Amino acid sequence: MPRQSRQPSKTGIYHLMLRGINQQNIFEDSEDFWKFIELIKKVTNPTDPAGHSLPPRCIIYAYCLMTNHVHLLIREQGEELSSVIKTIGISYAIHYNKKYQRKGPLFQDRFKSEPVNDIAYFITLLRYIHQNPIAADLVKLARDYTWSSYREYEGSSYCAMPICNTKHVFARIPREELLNLINTPLSKALKILDIDTHSAVRVNDDKVRIFLLEVCKVNNITQVQYLPAEQRDQIIHQLRQFGASIRQLSRMTGISIGIIRRLEWAYKKNLT
Repeated sequence: MPRQSRQPSKTGIYHLMLRGINQQNIFEDSEDFWKFIELIKKVTNPTDPAGHSLPPRCIIYAYCLMTNHVHLLIREQGEELSSVIKTIGISYAIHYNKKYQRKGPLFQDRFKSEPVNDIAYFITLLRYIHQNPIAADLVKLARDYTWSSYREYEGSSYCAMPICNTKHVFARIPREELLNLINTPLSKALKILDIDTHSAVRVNDDKVRIFLLEVCKVNNITQVQYLPAEQRDQIIHQLRQFGASIRQLSRMTGISIGIIRRLEWAYKKNLT
């Protein structure tokens, strides 16, 4: 089935979502988050080999880096969005694969995007993107999450790295009014482009991570997929018994859903 063409934006602004292949994690520690933000800065504030500033390849208005996906509110600047995202994605995948001794693609082959054609939806997306960590029960307040652009809008000295064009936004809506809106929860019925959702996870990621590191004695989560088959299968079975879902394990370890399901089927067959 041919791919559907992306819907063009009249303003050149898009809400974009990039996620890990098989929904696996793409950030394991703070170094990974920093690396991705640095790569965004390189396309928003590029320089030539001599260090002289070049025109931006895109403009970023907001971002939020979650464990297994990324949200960007981004504007094209005379260059196709796919080219800019490809630059970021390839560079980050090289970093990640080298660091975690991994091979193969890291991101799902095609990012999702939707056009942003008016200021009302633009503001809605600013709210939605910054509320992602709250919706995921990672923090209580938007300002408490390090890996989003909220602190740039707040004017905090604790922001990870300034990469957003907040001046354009504040020209349309005052800072205090915008922050009040961001900190007012959006309706859960609101239909916005997001990562695919499935049944609720029975055990949260942090507990699975602790179980892997302390009980299974694995140095890092992505190491599981490279263990000898017998050891890998035993760990997967332990995690399933612990309460982790199949999709959750695939997302966290990088092992395909199909393999995990086959392992579970084979185990159940051996019991009969």
